[in-house]
Amino acid sequence: MKELTLVFTDAEWESLDDLADAHGVPVAELVRTAVRAYQDAEAARAAASGASLADAHADLLRRLGE
Repeated sequence: MKELTLVFTDAEWESLDDLADAHGVPVAELVRTAVRAYQDAEAARAAASGASLADAHADLLRRLGE
């Protein structure tokens, strides 16, 4: 496991701490969950973009594959 140090303003930390407390988890777990959600959303966005490009250029891709 790797470690990362993040610096938050007092207001950001208070907000994170309150949210983590409301969910009954440590701030670190809340941040890891948020990062995983961001990664998943970016992967889905990239996949959708790739699929859109493949659809838009399907004929060219088919001809290149011949």
